[in-house]
Amino acid sequence: MILDFKNIEYLKFGNVKQRDAYTELKRLKIFENLKNHHPILAGSIPIEIDLPESDLDIICECNNHQDFSELLTKLFENKKGFGINFKIFNGKKATIAKFESNGFAIEIFGQNIPTDQQNAYRHMLAEYKILNNKGLEFKNEIKELKAKGIKTEPAFAKLLGLKGDPYLELLKVKV
Repeated sequence: MILDFKNIEYLKFGNVKQRDAYTELKRLKIFENLKNHHPILAGSIPIEIDLPESDLDIICECNNHQDFSELLTKLFENKKGFGINFKIFNGKKATIAKFESNGFAIEIFGQNIPTDQQNAYRHMLAEYKILNNKGLEFKNEIKELKAKGIKTEPAFAKLLGLKGDPYLELLKVKV
């Protein structure tokens, strides 16, 4: 069964960290306040391969980086460690806001790409399918590699024996 990762309600029924994340995301009203940007929680927490220091990665669609950064500033400038920067990913500008709230590091990433077509979401779906197919031992091996400092996609590539760019190759895996 594939979870509906576009709706954070599944977190209410997850592990302790997922339930805590749900509570914090609801308290901050992130998904309500950013609904026009089609936010999706991506990354390792939704698929339970997170480490204690893993952050909440929220991807958004934004076609006006100035307006998006002003909205994020208005909403979260009072949060610990708040900052915004701009980078280029895959040839497209991205707005990235980071802050901390109630023990969670939170990153909000906006790019002019529909959220369900962004690589963070596509990678998470591929990883979720692989994890469901490979089982608990594989999941634990991924977490061990991550604990040693290997990023998620390279960890999957290593265990799956993928060659080339792990970020591209992961999207080609058939499950």
